[in-house]
Amino acid sequence: MARPVARRRSVVSRGEDRMQIYNMIVLALLAAVYFLFLITLLHWRHRIGIGVFITVLGTMHFMETYLASAFYVHVPMATISPGSAVLFAGKLLMVLLLYVKEDAATVRQLIYGLLVGNVMIFVLGQVLNLQIAPVTADGAPADERLLRELGILMMWGTSLLYIDSIAIILLYERLGGLLGRGTLPRFFLAGAMVLTFDQIGFFGLLHWVTDAPPSVFWGGLAAKMVMNALFVAMTGLYLHFFRSNVPVMASKGIGDIFNDLTYREKYQDLLARTGRDALTGVLDRGRLEFDGPELVREALRQGQGASLMILDADRFKEINDRHGHLKGDEVLRDIASALNGSLRRNDRVYRFGGEEFVVICRDLGPGPACEAAERMRGRIGAIATLGEGRTVTVSIGVATAPEDGTTLLELIAVADRRLYRAKAEGRNRVVGD
Repeated sequence: MARPVARRRSVVSRGEDRMQIYNMIVLALLAAVYFLFLITLLHWRHRIGIGVFITVLGTMHFMETYLASAFYVHVPMATISPGSAVLFAGKLLMVLLLYVKEDAATVRQLIYGLLVGNVMIFVLGQVLNLQIAPVTADGAPADERLLRELGILMMWGTSLLYIDSIAIILLYERLGGLLGRGTLPRFFLAGAMVLTFDQIGFFGLLHWVTDAPPSVFWGGLAAKMVMNALFVAMTGLYLHFFRSNVPVMASKGIGDIFNDLTYREKYQDLLARTGRDALTGVLDRGRLEFDGPELVREALRQGQGASLMILDADRFKEINDRHGHLKGDEVLRDIASALNGSLRRNDRVYRFGGEEFVVICRDLGPGPACEAAERMRGRIGAIATLGEGRTVTVSIGVATAPEDGTTLLELIAVADRRLYRAKAEGRNRVVGD
């Protein structure tokens, strides 16, 4: 008798495995349909209006909250809700993609609309619960408990979404400083961190309201990580096949926390492509005057210090007079190339004017800054040549914050004085004190 029972158990087990795999395939299909529908609305937003995309995303918020409280399926190794695992993970990525494609002002409309709308749902739900003996259309008792629980969960879920939206944008931008401008790795890491935070926050209330077991938390977290990877992969395909220009941005300012986020990504991208010297390709003096003071302030605020170097090509007028201005231009380009090859990732080089360049290096004290300047001087001598074994030399003045000043102008003044000392002492040298 034991063998037939064991066989039946084996058949049941295989049937459950097939059911769980089938459910997983359906969830992947759900994610694909959800993504394709929303990305189509986002892609065509300039023709049909961004309001269509925002309204549809808001409508999905109600469904995902309902599913998170009342609809779960079994997949291999877990029991999960499609609302939490698929719809919410997809929505959070769409919020980030909306920010990248538009700005934080547009994201604000979505988040605040959901927040205010869900407050109204909660309030109306409490009023409706004052009704005596409500029923369904066929006369059965109405589910007042679901109405109450859904209102609470939607309020809490939207409050978390407000925090999530700010966090994922800030993480996306901060990761840009660590990973460069690679969009997909930043999407994935920011999404994974925020989805983990959201799972912790939402499950706490879900457990209190519906008595959901811990397995729901771990299964939901694993499912969100998988869906995050799937949505990022689909986003990568979209961005690869549909490259578009940055759209025209609104000109209105924002009076709340989103003000600090609005336009930042696109503004940084714009700065990266403008404010450059046409001849040498390095940043120009306008950029120095614009972002130099903030570089110094930020370095001092973080206790790092900063060093500023002014470089001047020695006897540059003679180079122009003897070899012509085209050769002079080539020398300036060689100097810029040598400087770029000597810099660390966070250092900045600017053409200050004529044959002068300014370099700002964070987290370098007086001694290391002079050593870095010597390396630059040597590299320029190896790259910039005049033929017949003659090389171009430079004189460099170095100033360091906070020792020599705490503002950009103070550092420039000190470095300039030291540059002229280097010239007076015979040129082709570094003076840092």
